[in-house]
Amino acid sequence: MAPTVILIRHAQALHSFNQQCQTLSQHLRNHVPLAQTIDLIVVSPMLRTLQTAQQSLGWLIDRGVPVLLRPEWQENSAKPCDTGTAIPIMEKAWPQFNWADVDPLFPKKEGLYEYSQRGLTQRGIEARKWLRGRPEKCIAVVSHSGFLRVGVSYRKYENADFRIFGFEEGGEWDGVGGRLVEWEETEKNGGGLGLSPKGVFDVYPMMYPKEVEGRAVGEVADELPK
Repeated sequence: MAPTVILIRHAQALHSFNQQCQTLSQHLRNHVPLAQTIDLIVVSPMLRTLQTAQQSLGWLIDRGVPVLLRPEWQENSAKPCDTGTAIPIMEKAWPQFNWADVDPLFPKKEGLYEYSQRGLTQRGIEARKWLRGRPEKCIAVVSHSGFLRVGVSYRKYENADFRIFGFEEGGEWDGVGGRLVEWEETEKNGGGLGLSPKGVFDVYPMMYPKEVEGRAVGEVADELPK
């Protein structure tokens, strides 16, 4: 059976970061019984997602829940703020995590990670396909608002908010990977903390970045980083 997935947007990189992480952590621990069953944590190997995972899900990490760093969950654009840091540098700064299995292409925005309609579509398929094939029962993913919406779920996420999904039985989305179906409790509430916009936010071709000579220019509409 496919796992249940808790998708989390990283906290905001400002003065409220620590408070947001604390609020998220306390809510998951005290008000979301499902969170106690998380048996795998997946994290985009970028600074804010790593910090958020450490502070918000540290109680699970201390319990022995494994952490996997997966570059397909990085943010969309090729702007400096959305581009990661070289693996050797990150490995020194975050030695508690396993960097050996991180795709060596990271942080280049090439191949699967290219910033284009084709790249984002394929990356979303691969991310969902990988999740659906995992043996764990409940997986927490710490990622970024743009990719969570455009590549994975068609939902919007405020900083340090989360949504819970299951995979549609027998269904497929974009040909492979599987369609994620949000739990009613987070869908109607506007995220687990009630901070996020309600509803489904489809993405259309004209909303992807324009390309000039094969290079993406601009942002996916309405998904500017915060």
